[in-house]
Amino acid sequence: MADSTDDKQKISAALADILNEKLCSEHLQVLKTFTSSLKDAKYRDAVGEEVFSDLLKVLTRLFEGLQSASRSGDDAQSFILQLQLTAECFRSQRNSCVQSPRNQKLLRELGFIGVSLKLLSYLQTPNLETKDALCEPLRCGIQFLGNLAVGNQMNKDEVWRLSFPDVLLQLLCIDDEKVLNYTSMVLHTCLDEAKVEDLSKPQNIKLALKVMELCRTQPDLDWTVLMATQHFLKSSALVESMYSGMSHHDRVTLLELLLAQLREEGSEGCGVPPSVAHFLASSFQKGCGAVLTLATGSASSNEVLQEALTVISLLDVLCEMTSDHKQFMFLQDHPDLLETTVELLEQVHAIGKASRNIFSATQNFSPFTGEEDPASDSPVVSFKAHLIRLIGNLCHSNTSNQNKVRELDGIPLILDNCNIDSNNPFISQWAIFAIRNLLENNSQNQELVAALERRGPVDYSALRELGFLVEERDGSLLLKTVRKDS
Repeated sequence: MADSTDDKQKISAALADILNEKLCSEHLQVLKTFTSSLKDAKYRDAVGEEVFSDLLKVLTRLFEGLQSASRSGDDAQSFILQLQLTAECFRSQRNSCVQSPRNQKLLRELGFIGVSLKLLSYLQTPNLETKDALCEPLRCGIQFLGNLAVGNQMNKDEVWRLSFPDVLLQLLCIDDEKVLNYTSMVLHTCLDEAKVEDLSKPQNIKLALKVMELCRTQPDLDWTVLMATQHFLKSSALVESMYSGMSHHDRVTLLELLLAQLREEGSEGCGVPPSVAHFLASSFQKGCGAVLTLATGSASSNEVLQEALTVISLLDVLCEMTSDHKQFMFLQDHPDLLETTVELLEQVHAIGKASRNIFSATQNFSPFTGEEDPASDSPVVSFKAHLIRLIGNLCHSNTSNQNKVRELDGIPLILDNCNIDSNNPFISQWAIFAIRNLLENNSQNQELVAALERRGPVDYSALRELGFLVEERDGSLLLKTVRKDS
């Protein structure tokens, strides 16, 4: 490489030419050479403030030139050259910030953030022609903001101050995968607890909702998923604000991400606050009746179907939260959650028995016979089984809830679901699990089951699976514990 002093003098002279001459392709080559030189760490750290100051002047001239060209209707070739020069300026800025806290600080102090964001906003002007040529400067400009902000709190705060929420939201609405990816990266880089709370405010919530929409429509964008799991789900204020403003499609996406987080990290590592669990439990109670409408064939209505799928996803999350995750076992005491779940199970079970419908039990094991199974596409597969699972979880080592289920006539209801049902895989196992939790250290519930056996509505095999044996002695039935393998 040539002497750094000579290089600096050459680039300074070249930038001066760009400022004072009519723009041409030779100017583009000068900027490309500068961009390439900035890949070298020693060169990067040797570039003086005056060079960056000239580069900012070039960027400002290009911004003004683009505005003027679009107003005066200059020829497309000139306009495209200015776009190319703008992209190359952004590349130079991007490269200058790589692993260089000095340059990050310098570019912020010189004012690059404000000018760059103004350019990025202008490049989104709807009436601009040559939309394909706009993507390159957009991508490079956003990459610059990312490199400028990473590892530098002052720069993060400044990017956030000048771009939140409008510019970031505009960029997330552009139909270009790389623009979406780079913008998501910048947003993720800037986020912290205080900024997440900013997102939850009514005037800013559209940005968070857009991120969640992209989690659904662009699942390969890792940054949006990381924002949701690492930041959004940890804020009860944001979760509640988003949930109330979301479509059912996006609610399901949010709940699926939460469920994956619970399974991957466990309750202690997921960072979800208790208030979120309470909110989701209340949302389940409030909306669970939507599932019942599916029995009338309303699944053909997309809105009704999506509302029901939201309830089903809420149930899945509650089942996971109460699966011996100590952080969320307070849900055992959530007002009326157990009562709502037992009553919903009773309604679903009664509807399924009343006529042939989506909730009816079937013994269709077509995967083993090679026949097509229409139930495999049912939106309520495993729903009844998961209701029973949640009841079992809520009754684990909880005498008060054990008694509530008995008082609600929930024990015979669960025992009536011990039969195999291809619409509810493993329902008999979840029923056995729930009965085990209901009978544990609860003599009244054990006596009730013994009385039910005497009337004969339930197969003895379900109780044997639980490790209980029913014996008749002196005209009454006794429930005894036995070894399961005896």
